[in-house]
Amino acid sequence: MKRFLTVGLAALLVIGLGFVNMGDVGGATLSTRVVVDLSGTLSGTTGIATPVAKLTAPRTMDFVNGVAAGQADSIYVSTASITTAATLTLDVKGALLDPLGAAFTPAKLKLVYIYSQPANTTTLTLFGDVNHVPILNTVATTSTLLPGGMFLLVQPPLAGITVTAATGDIIKIVNAAGATAVVDIVLVGTSS
Repeated sequence: MKRFLTVGLAALLVIGLGFVNMGDVGGATLSTRVVVDLSGTLSGTTGIATPVAKLTAPRTMDFVNGVAAGQADSIYVSTASITTAATLTLDVKGALLDPLGAAFTPAKLKLVYIYSQPANTTTLTLFGDVNHVPILNTVATTSTLLPGGMFLLVQPPLAGITVTAATGDIIKIVNAAGATAVVDIVLVGTSS
């Protein structure tokens, strides 16, 4: 018996960023919306029937300005090119700037988004630095991101992911040898 299988899977990530009072960086406020719309259809043929199973898992998370649960007040946004066999090291308590030019030095991260552009031809290895932000819990833990792949972690509770200067403030992205890779990075956090 022949089976025909069609699987449609779409993931949409929209990060809506709203800034109020664009003039005075010290008075800036942040509102962030994360929308993940995961849907799929599985269909097949069994005899004279054509069974279909649909998947729908839409999720929306909003962060209002602040430092409590469900809140965030700082953001870092970047598109970076990582040359062949090179490492991009983001020092989250270092010299990163938000889109308005203010220092981005969060006490906690609430969202980590890393996207490998589909035109990339190399694999990226995320995290694993001895002083990394404990995104995946242990120092040695890494995650592999293929071209077109996305890493998204959202932690809305008050605890978030703690950033500790000098011992837990690095986010490392290693590009494999072969070609330059372009990545989009969004980090959302709280100042305290």
